[in-house]
Amino acid sequence: MPQQVRRQARPPARLWFDLSMTTIDRRKLSGLLEQERVKHLARTPLSRTAYEAADHLFGRVPMTWMNKWSGGYPVSMASARGNRIVDLDGNEYVDFALGDTAAMAGHSPDATVAAVTKRLAVDGGITTMLPSLDAEWVGAELTRRFGLPLWSFALSATDANRWALRIGRLVTGKPKVLAFSYGYHGAVDETFVVCGPDGEPEARGGNVGPPVPIAYTTRVAEFNDLASVERALAHGDIAVVITEPALTNIGIVLPEPGFLDGLRALCTQYGALLLIDETHTFSAGPGGCTQAWNLKPDLFVIGKSIGGGVPCGAYGITNEIAEAIRENLDADLVDVGGVGGTLAGNVLSTAAMRATLGEVLTGPAFEHMIAMATRFTAGVERVILETKVPWSIVQLGARTEYLFTSPAPTSGSASALVEDEELEDYLHLFMSNRGVLMTPFHNMALMCPSTSSADVDLHTALFTKAVGDLIN
Repeated sequence: MPQQVRRQARPPARLWFDLSMTTIDRRKLSGLLEQERVKHLARTPLSRTAYEAADHLFGRVPMTWMNKWSGGYPVSMASARGNRIVDLDGNEYVDFALGDTAAMAGHSPDATVAAVTKRLAVDGGITTMLPSLDAEWVGAELTRRFGLPLWSFALSATDANRWALRIGRLVTGKPKVLAFSYGYHGAVDETFVVCGPDGEPEARGGNVGPPVPIAYTTRVAEFNDLASVERALAHGDIAVVITEPALTNIGIVLPEPGFLDGLRALCTQYGALLLIDETHTFSAGPGGCTQAWNLKPDLFVIGKSIGGGVPCGAYGITNEIAEAIRENLDADLVDVGGVGGTLAGNVLSTAAMRATLGEVLTGPAFEHMIAMATRFTAGVERVILETKVPWSIVQLGARTEYLFTSPAPTSGSASALVEDEELEDYLHLFMSNRGVLMTPFHNMALMCPSTSSADVDLHTALFTKAVGDLIN
């Protein structure tokens, strides 16, 4: 991996402020937010009409989380290419959301489109329940990048995580999972957990219809707190510790020096498997944090971005885990064992993964993407320092995010305490009303191979204006 990628993937310095930080006037914020809502209505009438006419969609959107977009309704897409989206009203947007990582390769990258088109129109077949040569190529490439020798495919990282956890319980004979408070691993029941006041696991608020109380399946620890990890592991019933190398869906929470090495050592000491989920942290470089930081997982999960937008996921295992599975004669991984799905590993997905990994998300592409994220981070950092708003910004490779606190939090629970929905809505609507999309769930910006310096500088100019309007 190029030295520049390794260096930029390391945790950057965090911002610190003196006591003369700028105070946000909440009444002014409410007034500015209302102005942006009015502007949103005025510039997106066709999107609003489409939303109000969607009587057969639950929540009036294809998936209910799309209602997280600010303004009362999301814009409806007409087209997308590279890092540009055009809505039904003809408004064009520079897209820093990029499908919350699913489109990290950009929308419809040429190589992926060509491979998928060839599979559909020339070679034929989408779901045949048969392998193609692409699958082995992808497996070998994932081994080269992330180190795990054996791979299996899914249609999402959620499913890959579910199946990897089942395998972990099988080979260890232990029943529970250790997850970090406010960590995110898709719609995996065992991971919707937070630390309660006494450090015991509590269900994360809002989880829909969990099958059992979270304490039945899960123990919890705080990210960057090895003592809390060891207390949980000491019970002796944990099969798998599941984590991202840096938390992402609660702001970017970077690991403190020594934390991940200590986590690996504790897993080995207590006989638990370490599952590293790089679905979002793949932004750190061609081999994610696992390669950049020399991590040693027993199980590994990735999804979203490696298919260029075509649904896919993958999990990797060590040879030792594979042998333990083979020795368990009661495990039925080829029929009713609960691991796998008919569409997983289909030839369309594997063709998309081969093209995306081989021709789009390459080492040189990451160098450019990380450089753009560094430029983005520097622009936001400059505004924060000049205005003295009590915020911070954290970068992980091609991914960067501003948070409404300083210094940046070091745990998921601490980050959750500083969420500010009204402030987030204001900044998101201010941006979208002027042609820039941020991730609707938080303040994350992601770079793709087609992101340009001009795109980044547009955001910096808008961010400067938005903060200025707020504090002046």
